[in-house]
Amino acid sequence: MVQLSFSSALQRHVPCPPLELEAATVREALEGAFAREPHLRGYLLDDQGALRKHMAVFVDGKAVQDRRGLADPVRAGSEIAVIQALSGG
Repeated sequence: MVQLSFSSALQRHVPCPPLELEAATVREALEGAFAREPHLRGYLLDDQGALRKHMAVFVDGKAVQDRRGLADPVRAGSEIAVIQALSGG
């Protein structure tokens, strides 16, 4: 099982409580969240299924490398955090 959590900023827009689910990749974990809350998909992914530019996903504290396919592997006990990326200057 992996732990999937969403920042409080995201939770203001779409219901997305923390989840514990079976997954081998980041994509599989997110698909599990989308099955529970379909509106979350459009907020996190673009029309090509890639992570939107204003979103960031971390696995065990490290940013995902595959923002398009979200194929980064996860293992039992991994923690996946989804947050809004900050920008500005």
